[in-house]
Amino acid sequence: MAAQTEARRAEIARKTNETAVSVSVNVDGTGEARIATGIGFFDHMLDQLSRHSLIDMTIEAKGDLHVDDHHTVEDVGIAIGQALAKALGTRAGVTRYASIDLAMDETMTKAALDLSGRPFLVWNVTFPSEKIGTFDTELMREFFHALAQNAGITLHVLNHYGANSHHIAETCFKAVARALRAAAEIDPRQEGRVPSTKGMLA
Repeated sequence: MAAQTEARRAEIARKTNETAVSVSVNVDGTGEARIATGIGFFDHMLDQLSRHSLIDMTIEAKGDLHVDDHHTVEDVGIAIGQALAKALGTRAGVTRYASIDLAMDETMTKAALDLSGRPFLVWNVTFPSEKIGTFDTELMREFFHALAQNAGITLHVLNHYGANSHHIAETCFKAVARALRAAAEIDPRQEGRVPSTKGMLA
């Protein structure tokens, strides 16, 4: 039963010529977030990710925003993914699979994921506008790709429909958060086993 009692926490610090990012996560938290990336809309989305996954997250990033938001968004995704992978460890006892169709006003988005240790992203999301405020909507895919690759998650995100780019983006973050919360939950019937017939994930 050790996998159910060990703290699933991790910290990651990543520094390049383009960004300096620090992330700490507590998978078994309450969704408390302290986030400062210098990108207001992105901070709002990361707050949703923390709140709805119930994963405590502290995220600080300083990037070359005078160039654009790309490097900061991507490197934050990398660091969160690495922190989640470290915190989940062998992933013994986790539920592993989860999916949700999440509604917000006129928008519906599906997220399905597998904490497999094998990274893959299927992104079937389009936005009616290129920007949400000053935020480039194409960076949504870059973030989730970086997250999935570094967390070792197979992640599928499908926007069924929606008319408002802000709502579409928010349902993506909330749906992924809810699916991540469910997949990372400890399954009491697993009794600490890795949920795979191979005896290991990846």
